[in-house]
Amino acid sequence: MEYATRIREKLTAGLAPDRLEVVDDSARHAGHAGADAAGETHFHVTVVSSAFAGKSRVERQRMVYALLADELRERVHALGLTTHAPGEAGA
Repeated sequence: MEYATRIREKLTAGLAPDRLEVVDDSARHAGHAGADAAGETHFHVTVVSSAFAGKSRVERQRMVYALLADELRERVHALGLTTHAPGEAGA
């Protein structure tokens, strides 16, 4: 299973997001550290979830990192995150 699909499935199961976008940015990082010609090494994820309500930016990131621990250990080199609770600016 491709990593983008794994990321979507785990974040959906763990955070029940109102909005979830997973963008593979690997092509933009060709030649950089951690890049692989096969791709799926650099992602940007936007998540809007009520699970983030009352949580700091760092707490939200830790929640996502915990859900994606296997992917980060195996292949994903860089993970950019935008995390919001519903109703927050940018959500």
